[in-house]
Amino acid sequence: MKKALSFLLVVVVTILAASGCVPKARKQPREITLAMGYIPNVQFAPFYVATEKGYYKKAGLSIKFKYGFESDLVKLVGTNQIPFMVGSGEEVILGRARELPVVYVMRWYRHFPVVVFSLKNRGIEKPKDLEGKKVGIPGLYGASYIGWKGLIYSAGLDESKITLTSIGYTQAAAVSSGQVDAALDYSVNGPVQLRLEGKDVNVIPVSDYIDIPSNGIITSEKVIKDHPDWVRDLVQATLHGLRDTLDNPDEAFDISLKYVPEAGKDEHQKKVNRAVFDEALKLWRDEGTLGVSTPEAWAGTIKFMKAAGLIEKNVDPNLCYTNEFVK
Repeated sequence: MKKALSFLLVVVVTILAASGCVPKARKQPREITLAMGYIPNVQFAPFYVATEKGYYKKAGLSIKFKYGFESDLVKLVGTNQIPFMVGSGEEVILGRARELPVVYVMRWYRHFPVVVFSLKNRGIEKPKDLEGKKVGIPGLYGASYIGWKGLIYSAGLDESKITLTSIGYTQAAAVSSGQVDAALDYSVNGPVQLRLEGKDVNVIPVSDYIDIPSNGIITSEKVIKDHPDWVRDLVQATLHGLRDTLDNPDEAFDISLKYVPEAGKDEHQKKVNRAVFDEALKLWRDEGTLGVSTPEAWAGTIKFMKAAGLIEKNVDPNLCYTNEFVK
């Protein structure tokens, strides 16, 4: 009888195996570091959603978030000290110009986030209105500076007629107090702060004048070559989180508060961070295909950066990005 049962069990397992129904042993999740800018923030909602809903786990990934400055992180990715980061497209171009083999594999922001903002009573409605004015900027570095140079280049402004002054990260206060006529900042920061204070604000988006590849997932040539499955799984799971965030923003915001608890510690903070989150949604929305980069944006940005003296050598745009893992 035992022999018969053993024989029957072997037959059943064989049939199941042939039909592909035998459950495979679950592998241990691959622990992968994903670095992103500065500190935890509701602006990283799609990544928190993908974590909370188990999309990374289902893809066999255990994501460890790391925070820091983009210029530092791109060096770590380019030298294979960490595999992935979230950063701006211009950082990829700057890295490539320094021989760092970094590659942008998923577009997250549809629009470059830097804007020039001012109080409405200053009458600054278009780039030309900035001539003769004093404009504040955190410093001569980073996305704000790239955005400024892009606006000068694309709008044909006479930079000698504008006083550009470094004010650190005090843009909203500097504009509100009249220390400067206008300032450069992310659309989700300075303009949001002033509107919450009840002030009328004019905003000039850099993206209205030049298409600069903005925030997305960046990795290295080595990771793409050695672990293409890591890249594909991370990109696809993140896109799932991004779609959910766009489809269910209220749910996504609530999830974000679990990862950034100080953002909801009281009603005031919750209101401020919800306004930041709602503005960020505008940067992520895409009328076309989520995650896909456009060749024209990369080629045009490299041309402008070379003309503006931001890079000294030509960079091949085809080496800067790939859409292979978005499809």
